[in-house]
Amino acid sequence: MNYKKQIVLIVIALSITQYTLAQEVPGEFEFIEFLSTFGAGAEPGWGDDDHVQTFFFIVPKSYVKPVYIRVYDPDTGGSHDEPNNEFNTKTKFSVYAGQGTHAHPDARKIDPVGNYKSGHLVQSKIFGNEAKYDKKWYTFGPFNPQEGEESDLLGGYVFKIITEGLIGDDGNLYKYFLSVNPDNNKEVEGSNAFTYEYSIRLPEPELVVTHLYPFIDDKVVSFTQHNFDFDGEGNIYIYSLAKNRHDGNISSHEKWAESTHMVADEEKNTTIDIQIVKVQKSRNDMVLYLKNQYGDAIAFFSTPIGGPPKYKYKVNLNYH
Repeated sequence: MNYKKQIVLIVIALSITQYTLAQEVPGEFEFIEFLSTFGAGAEPGWGDDDHVQTFFFIVPKSYVKPVYIRVYDPDTGGSHDEPNNEFNTKTKFSVYAGQGTHAHPDARKIDPVGNYKSGHLVQSKIFGNEAKYDKKWYTFGPFNPQEGEESDLLGGYVFKIITEGLIGDDGNLYKYFLSVNPDNNKEVEGSNAFTYEYSIRLPEPELVVTHLYPFIDDKVVSFTQHNFDFDGEGNIYIYSLAKNRHDGNISSHEKWAESTHMVADEEKNTTIDIQIVKVQKSRNDMVLYLKNQYGDAIAFFSTPIGGPPKYKYKVNLNYH
């Protein structure tokens, strides 16, 4: 019941947002360098706790033409990726659709356990150190939108893409785009993308602000932010309509950190802004997720629902 109510509220917010919803992942509002997935042999200190990352795309029911999921730089080798001595990593990208793709409870868990590969596999490919894919786009599809899991609650058809670091110990850095064209990035109007756990490469320069945008429904009393392997390199701040730069606890090397934050009435049914600020120049990968007071993961949207939140200052005018 909590899950259904949460999604209904998300759909309502999607219908009234004033921002164009794009399918670029990471999104233009986030200022994330790349998504990152390391090979299964990599130590956690490289910044990936489980070597798997899952994303969901929503195609609106009004769109009936084929769609494509494109992956930028899917190989592990070359200029963007993170070497650990010689590149020896293989990464598998798999697209799932049909019943249970997102509705299955295991698909919405933080850890890749149980039937997190729910739905049915429609396409997959394994990439190694292959120069022909370096800094290039690889396209999965075409997909009939109705191949996705039909969801009245989400207002469309849902596809899932799972990235797995199969072998090796290097970092694969990549991006996604849901497109109407197999050869170019052209948006599917009215769509969005979301995940329940981010594994990301932060921008290399210091003081560049990365933004993550979870949607908070009206049943959330509090949420706990969890982050891994930030290396103590900066700060995590929380902004919302009611919070102006609240501090979140930050993790050290190979460690988890967490902090719990109460939800004000003004924050219910809105997007909040988790800001990550590095204070030194570095190449740093980290993991972050949120859970509500029930222990359910909270979805981050690549394009913030309703737009990035702006703190509402309260002015008290007392004249004597």
